Amino acid sequence: MNLKRFLLALTSVAALVSCKSQYETLLNSNDADAKYQAALEYFELGKYAKSSALFESLSVLTNGTERDDTVTFYWGLSNYLFKDYYTAETNFDKFIETFPRSPFSSEARFLRLDCLYRSTLRYELDQTPTYKAINAISEYILEYPDNSHMQECRDMLMDLNERLDRKAYENAKLYYKMEDYLASRVALRNVLKEDSENIYREDILYYIAMSSYKYASLSVPSKRKERYLTFIDDYYNFIGELPDSHYRRELDNVYNRAQRALGRNVADSGEQEMTEKDFAKERRKLIREERKSEKK
Repeated sequence: MNLKRFLLALTSVAALVSCKSQYETLLNSNDADAKYQAALEYFELGKYAKSSALFESLSVLTNGTERDDTVTFYWGLSNYLFKDYYTAETNFDKFIETFPRSPFSSEARFLRLDCLYRSTLRYELDQTPTYKAINAISEYILEYPDNSHMQECRDMLMDLNERLDRKAYENAKLYYKMEDYLASRVALRNVLKEDSENIYREDILYYIAMSSYKYASLSVPSKRKERYLTFIDDYYNFIGELPDSHYRRELDNVYNRAQRALGRNVADSGEQEMTEKDFAKERRKLIREERKSEKK
């Protein structure tokens, strides 16, 4: 019984060695027809690492022949399906340059973009690949407005731009988490200055208001009035743009606390006693007082 198992195992090992030797022999051979047929068979079987290696080796033999563009395209496609997007992007980029009129050129252009998209990183990491992908996809849309992959390109652009929006928002909010409220307000305002349509605009406006409120509440008494008025300014900006926001109730409560800190009575119902007109009047009064103190 043990002898039978040993012989069976030996036979299996021999078969594996034989298969490996057959593939390696083919890989190193100059038989273009046999190598081409085997590469296609490995590709159909989903063995993309082997088909890629065979197509790469074959590209030297078919250079300048009628099979040249097919071999180069399937070399890139094998790497793409093997999820080696960096190599595949290089393959497709070279293909587009070398075979602009090939029947595969249109698909190669899109697959190159898809490789760039799939090679991008999470928003926390370096976004250089994201900018590269956005530029390439945008150029493709302008150059081929009727392409069959238009919706996919738009979806990729949306995802990449949202990633940049989140990175900008999270980087600025980091100051808020660190309780550096002055830097937080400045950084968050800069995000909207650079991109007013940031998808996190509501959250950014909320944290701008909260940053100014907390900065005011932690300030020395002589600076609080001015800084509470800055918060009220941010508060009015928020409710003017987003009156039905889920942040509204919280900001209304904070507004009432700021009013009390300014010596104003606020009804328990939450009614706001300081109108925008009152606020403007109070702001002008504060400026006049500051100018008088500077003259002294």
